[in-house]
Amino acid sequence: MARPLRLAFEGAIYHVMARGNERGAIFRLNTDRLRFIDKLGESAESFQVRIYAYALMLNHWHGLIETPRGNLSAFMQQFNTSYTVYYNTRHQRVGHLYSGRYKSPLVKGDEYLLRLSRYIHLNPVRVATRAETPVAEKVERLRAYRWSSYRA
Repeated sequence: MARPLRLAFEGAIYHVMARGNERGAIFRLNTDRLRFIDKLGESAESFQVRIYAYALMLNHWHGLIETPRGNLSAFMQQFNTSYTVYYNTRHQRVGHLYSGRYKSPLVKGDEYLLRLSRYIHLNPVRVATRAETPVAEKVERLRAYRWSSYRA
């Protein structure tokens, strides 16, 4: 079965997600996360892509991304390749870092855009291991979480 074509047009906004191969870690160290954020920014600048929100988890990441030039595939190819090369070199490994293709559903409407931004930013405190954590503690954890755009 052929893969579905990606919708791409100028000004499109996407919820981009990528998960580690076999649900494995895509970040082992904080330096990996810092490099990921640097490469995301460099690639966004090169391809004139706008990053509105992001959250880095241990084995996946989420991004809210606009493509004024309709070039999500080119942006993601360059970004994913550059981070994977860094990661594989740094951790002396070979092969795929991500499990399959990245996901990139189109964001339709302002209401969904708001819900998605909330979902991305709350992702670090909505993990199953924190289900019983009091709301005040979740808020403090979220404010302290370094690996999302929430604090910005």
